Amino acid sequence: QTCSMRPPSKRSIADALIDRYDGATRVIVPNTGIEAPVQRNDAATQRVARGDRYSFELKPHNPTHKAPGKKDFVYLEPSPPGCEKNTRLSILGTHGRTCPEASDRVDGCDLMCCGRGFRTQTMSVVELCN
Repeated sequence: QTCSMRPPSKRSIADALIDRYDGATRVIVPNTGIEAPVQRNDAATQRVARGDRYSFELKPHNPTHKAPGKKDFVYLEPSPPGCEKNTRLSILGTHGRTCPEASDRVDGCDLMCCGRGFRTQTMSVVELCN
């Protein structure tokens, strides 16, 4: 008999990443006055312990939130809004897109329409087949 480790399924990895993405924390880097170590060619004399490489601590932007852990996703600035068209940032906006009304996911009308409301339309399509 042979036992071997099997990696988790792609679905479970994707679900874990989505959970971390959804729970990402906006952070600020406090101005502590501590400089990051300088990389030089003479690395043997300037060896810095891996744990001391970055001696600052990320603080949550909202002081009521807990500080992020080592495995938490963090971001420094919020993403630009994707609801309205912005040609400078190549954002197409969401006007005129179709969406499933009943969905409570990202593709749902409530989220995609950004609170503007949406129009429900029923269409009958006749297609020739073979």
